[in-house]
Amino acid sequence: MPYHIKARKAKKTNTKFIFVSGGVISGVGKGVTSSAIATLLESRGYVVAPVKCDPYLNVDAGTIRPQEHGEVFVTQDGVETDQDIGNYERFMGTELSRTNYVTNGQIYQNIIRRERNFEYKGEDVEIVPHVPEEMIRRFEAAGRERNADFVIIEIGGTVGEAQNILFIEASRIMKYRDHREVIHIHVAYLPTPPSLGEMKSKPVQTSVRLLNSSGIQPDFIIGRGEQPLDDRRKKTLAWICNVPADHIISAPDLEVIYQIPLEFERQRLADKILECFGMGSRRRDLNAWRRLISRINAIGRSRKEVQIAVVGKYFETGAYKLSDVYISVVESLKHAAWANGVKPRLHWISSTQIEKSGAAKILGGMDGIVVPGGFGSRGTEGMITAIQYAREKKVPYLGLCYGMQMATIEFARHILKLKSANTTEVDDDTPHPVIHIMPDQEKKLLNREYGATMRLGAWDCVIVRGTKTERAYLDAGLIKKKSRPKISERHRHRYEYNNQYRQRFEKAGFIVAGTTPDGRLVEIIELKNHPFFVGTQFHPEFKSRPLQPHPLFRAFIKAAVKK
Repeated sequence: MPYHIKARKAKKTNTKFIFVSGGVISGVGKGVTSSAIATLLESRGYVVAPVKCDPYLNVDAGTIRPQEHGEVFVTQDGVETDQDIGNYERFMGTELSRTNYVTNGQIYQNIIRRERNFEYKGEDVEIVPHVPEEMIRRFEAAGRERNADFVIIEIGGTVGEAQNILFIEASRIMKYRDHREVIHIHVAYLPTPPSLGEMKSKPVQTSVRLLNSSGIQPDFIIGRGEQPLDDRRKKTLAWICNVPADHIISAPDLEVIYQIPLEFERQRLADKILECFGMGSRRRDLNAWRRLISRINAIGRSRKEVQIAVVGKYFETGAYKLSDVYISVVESLKHAAWANGVKPRLHWISSTQIEKSGAAKILGGMDGIVVPGGFGSRGTEGMITAIQYAREKKVPYLGLCYGMQMATIEFARHILKLKSANTTEVDDDTPHPVIHIMPDQEKKLLNREYGATMRLGAWDCVIVRGTKTERAYLDAGLIKKKSRPKISERHRHRYEYNNQYRQRFEKAGFIVAGTTPDGRLVEIIELKNHPFFVGTQFHPEFKSRPLQPHPLFRAFIKAAVKK
């Protein structure tokens, strides 16, 4: 039977689908482009469901090294996803879920499960059509969950990669079924080699031809480059790539990624997308974004800066440093700094570097120190040394997940004099396991259950009155003075504070500032007699937004500015 007859016909809906693919190199900004388009459409009153498609066979991003694929972003419902889900949430000011994240691993896993359950009724199960059909089913489900007017589907990686072919095929099938409901946007890079001094369009021409060979003619080209596209480059791309010149959008490097929606709006990208679907334009509301960019520009002119050290263990990738492994932390610090009227000057510091050179030499002159999340033993002693420096020198400190655990170990060693205190993640035989594994997690590790088994997603936390943490959430209006101060934050960890040491810690000035509602698990710690020293077992960076900075980051930067 011919494939196009055999394939399931898509259910007719009013939802429109926008596919976003990338050119011949990764990292050109497909995620930010998708986020900006979603922002512009939502500013016009439409509902958008973004979907990130990752081509790897991992079921989720939870077991991938950060240096390999960047930050693992965790959603409210506890899914470990690609960092672009974080971009979508920050730009759109929303919360997404497992339906917004698709991997080849998920697709194949579900197809095999269905085959084993005889759900294909004895039909032979094939790569085509069943894989792209499963993809299409998930795209439509994402639209239904949000009752969306638009589903924006970002295909990770680049065209021409074998693992992306079936996502491209899903796009082709949907376009074939109803060309009025689907458009394709191609994001590609135009380099300007220093030896030539001229922007070259051949990489874009090549990637579009690769896309054509898969049966896709893009409706728009987003031209990424160090500089804006000129008319000559647009005309060249228009006739070679068969795309109208006014559908070739310039996306030059900008100092702040949150300028991108306004840059696309200046070129009427959203209106042109609506025209492709035969939809009229609507009144847009981008006032909050314009105020944000005006504030950032004013801060830039004032030259007020705050020096923040981010002491992590995942920066190095060969000879290069990769800040994307902590992208949510980086963006949260920016949000908070702008809200405090200063420009953040971030310093990427490897904790192994501190182990070699000491803290004073590297951290001197810093206004604040952040130790973000992590796993394993490498670099932990450097983190502990940095935290000791922050505590003794009264430098504002914010510890995130692993940073909270390392702060607990530092206090135990140098204040309680428990010289060998440690986490059992690093030392199973430590005589003072001030951080230890949760019992249910220990069983999972014994059974080699690693993927999606940590304490994940949103959990409630009750804040202790009179703490700096309470003041931060009160100032943000997220808790009330007269009601129970309960918050909800996202987690990703296996190890916890050991309550057997809690009384000894608290007597020495260690404050438990937040716990689970039953009081059993410590979620937030602080120190007495310090301008700002806060550690959280959760990851507040996952909930910070440019238009609504997270209260703990905002309070941390405020303290750093005072220093």
